[in-house]
Amino acid sequence: MAYPFQLGLQDAASPVMEELLQFHDHALMIIFLISSLVLYIITLMLTTKLTHTNTMDAQEVETIWTVLPAVILIMIALPSLRILYMMDEINNPSLTVKAMGHQWYWSYEYTDYEDLNFDSYMIPTSDLKPGELRLLEVDNRMVLPVQMTIRMLISSEDVLHSWAVPSLGLKTDAVPGRLNQTTLTSTRPGLFYGQCSEICGSNHSFMPIVLELVPLENFEKWSASML
Repeated sequence: MAYPFQLGLQDAASPVMEELLQFHDHALMIIFLISSLVLYIITLMLTTKLTHTNTMDAQEVETIWTVLPAVILIMIALPSLRILYMMDEINNPSLTVKAMGHQWYWSYEYTDYEDLNFDSYMIPTSDLKPGELRLLEVDNRMVLPVQMTIRMLISSEDVLHSWAVPSLGLKTDAVPGRLNQTTLTSTRPGLFYGQCSEICGSNHSFMPIVLELVPLENFEKWSASML
């Protein structure tokens, strides 16, 4: 999760988030180079009175400043499209979980099990134990197996919500009457925190998401104890 005064993105815990981090660095480097070039040209124009008459009305210069931006846009668009298709791809999920947004809590249903569902409410600040995070802890965590493809079905029962977990590169809108889906795969076990990312009313800030990614044998023990 994020720490105070953090400037960058959270550490990646899924292949999609790793790709998003690489694309972020790729696009940021292009922006940095363009900004440096523009700043250099502006500084040059302000500090010198010399004028090169041949470049003020040259066909070659116009060709360069037309073609070069197009090439740069292609360099940004191609990796972006690749990641978009990767995020929409769903390959034989091992588990399906349905997340329903409510005002103001989440409910989860493991559709591969006959009767495995529960509500997930934020723990009030007065009930927190030492070491727990304010406004981020819940009474029932969503437990999932690590290194397995999981399909998330996301919807809402009242207003617009958004199910977002930054470390996994996930952010999917929960729309009443519509079932959105996304793929979740974690490369390492751990606790991953998220929050509703769509303003949904007065308690929008109080419906966190906590994913506990555990090895498969631990998940099987947990699911057996919940049934």
